[in-house]
Amino acid sequence: MTPELITLFMFATMMVLLFTGQRVFGVIGFVGSAAALWLWGQGSAEMPFNQAFQVLNWYPLITVPFFVFMGYMMSESGIASNLYRMFHVWFGPVRGGLALGTMGLMVLISCINGLSVAGMAIGASIALPELLRRGYDKIMVTGVIQGGSTLGILIPPSVVLVLFAMIARAPITELWLAGIVPGLLMATIFGLYVYIRCRVQPELGPPISPEELAEITPREKLVLLREGIMPVAVFAIMMTLFLTGTTSLTESSAVGALLATIAAALSGKLNRAVLETTSRQTLLISCMFLWIILGALCFSSVYDGLGAVRAIENLLLNTFDLDPWGILILMLLSFIVMGIFLDDTAMLVIVAPLYIPLVRLLGFDLVWFGILYTITCQIAYITPPFGYNLFLMRAMAPPEVTLGDIYRSITPFILLMVLTLVLLMIFPQIALWLPGLYRGT
Repeated sequence: MTPELITLFMFATMMVLLFTGQRVFGVIGFVGSAAALWLWGQGSAEMPFNQAFQVLNWYPLITVPFFVFMGYMMSESGIASNLYRMFHVWFGPVRGGLALGTMGLMVLISCINGLSVAGMAIGASIALPELLRRGYDKIMVTGVIQGGSTLGILIPPSVVLVLFAMIARAPITELWLAGIVPGLLMATIFGLYVYIRCRVQPELGPPISPEELAEITPREKLVLLREGIMPVAVFAIMMTLFLTGTTSLTESSAVGALLATIAAALSGKLNRAVLETTSRQTLLISCMFLWIILGALCFSSVYDGLGAVRAIENLLLNTFDLDPWGILILMLLSFIVMGIFLDDTAMLVIVAPLYIPLVRLLGFDLVWFGILYTITCQIAYITPPFGYNLFLMRAMAPPEVTLGDIYRSITPFILLMVLTLVLLMIFPQIALWLPGLYRGT
């Protein structure tokens, strides 16, 4: 069987099984194992077991449960609510200030969780009702929360980048560092958009009334500032220990989880219910990622071992005669299209065997490509009609926010994400500066 037919068979089978609603890791692992048995015979059944040992030996994967635990501990203990209250008080007097504060909340939640879902849940349940109550335009603030929540998969400790590092055999430390400046750049662009729009159309984001502002004492401001700084301090201590070489990546994640627990205890919010919910959610998400990575490695090793990757290289380089940048743009467009229907983990697992060897062949930096991939995931998350975050927002938003409002709200933020993506393609050093500094190059 030719590489082209193998490619068609494996990916067509995978897509059909995914649309039946089966678990992603089960579909991917089954297709990889079945293809190995069919093409190589009985001895190839050991391949999935060999990949399991590879997963167990990849120590940076231990960071996933620690970082997920840290994020859920902050959320379940109410520390995130205190953080929003701080932004509410300090940014409220500015026109559009609560929307800007919400964006700041999203950035900090990204820094302590690494998942999009947590930011969305906190923004929709805590920030959105307050913004609507204060007369903010529902379309604008719905877009702010959806756009801001996507930052969780770009700013470290991004769990998606851990998955990319595992599958692409890329250094996770450099990927995390590469995500910092683009993530902050995107948050700044979002913030500038909100500020300028509220200056031009003041009715979209009214400031806190002078009467309410007068009721907030200086002491209350300082107390809220102290409580709001706590999660920032947890992240700062954890990253400082890591970047100075005091702790390894795995040790830093354990320090972060421990500090988050101590912060919850100091705030008086740590109890059995919080600990149980946090542990359950951590176990659920960590197991999901482990199974997905195991299935992905099984599939990609079979596909690569068959030599089918060369079929894609031949198709794009010789048949279509595309230059490297044309191929890169085609890859990114395919990410966006697939991301409308699939989540980021399923999408990465499906295309990694095809694209990552090709990226290396074309001479592009794999760390830089990982950031481009992550931004296209962010775009796909909020792209109608089936963007993942759109339905999360609809499930969590108050009744007055309709699906039509949600669709209209994300258009400016999609365009701003595309702008960030273009800037990174034109100026790769935006992403590569910090990793280069870390390597000393």
